[in-house]
Amino acid sequence: MPHVSLPKIALLTAIAMIAFAANSVLNRLALAEGEADALSYTGVRLASGALMLALILVLRGGFRTHGRIGGSYPAAMALFIYAIAFSYAYLELSAGTGALLLFAAVQIGMLGFAFASGERPGAFEWTGFFMAILFLVLLLVPGLSAPDPLGAVLMVLAGGAWACYTLMGRGSAAPLTDTAGNFIRCLPIGLLLIVPEFWVQGTTLTGWVYAIASGALASGLGYALWYLVLPSLERSTSAYVQLSVPALAAIGGVLFISEPMTLRLILCSVGILGGVALAIWGADMRRRKADPRRQA
Repeated sequence: MPHVSLPKIALLTAIAMIAFAANSVLNRLALAEGEADALSYTGVRLASGALMLALILVLRGGFRTHGRIGGSYPAAMALFIYAIAFSYAYLELSAGTGALLLFAAVQIGMLGFAFASGERPGAFEWTGFFMAILFLVLLLVPGLSAPDPLGAVLMVLAGGAWACYTLMGRGSAAPLTDTAGNFIRCLPIGLLLIVPEFWVQGTTLTGWVYAIASGALASGLGYALWYLVLPSLERSTSAYVQLSVPALAAIGGVLFISEPMTLRLILCSVGILGGVALAIWGADMRRRKADPRRQA
């Protein structure tokens, strides 16, 4: 992203992280207050996200290349599983807890895949990896402030699906085009999920607004902004800034939904995010040692 100042990059990055966190808050607002059901909410989110990303690509001339959309059907399936599990999980979880579980599942899945694929992690990476798992287990251990078990399982499933989606798209030459293509492939099933609304009408106007905002703004525009600034960020920096998303979601839950911020959630958040940060730092140091050109 040439000729863009550092303050502008920082601002756009911050807006993208707020957008990602807003997905959790908007979903929880809609479902916790009974403004929408999980199926129709997912359908509206996917459909509005597809339309927004398609519009962005049309304005950028992205659909003119090769006459086909990007992405793939396996990636679109992973996207759908993430979205539907995400929605149903938020029937029971608070915004902060859900975002933390999602983030932990994604990062642990990504780190686990890297280890299984032959990467040779150092001591800091192993320590961070097991630290994140340990605090995730502590968060889920039954107790007065433990998250709902079914909601937690569904959110971990959503995180696993998103990790698969990310791995399938790794190395993409046109990530925004591929993301738009995957959303567009989900458009038919998204519309199918909305169809029952014409008879049941269980979603209020407010619920529609939340779902459209999540799909078009928090997802569509959020991804567009993220992929705009991503080339200007180092790999480790892009990973570090995403650590802010669960915290932002928790703050949003407190401010907009009056959700409690429990000591257990705070301590486990520090442990999980700290473990992931340590693993990212260790991996970055290992890569820098292996490639002296990255020292500069």
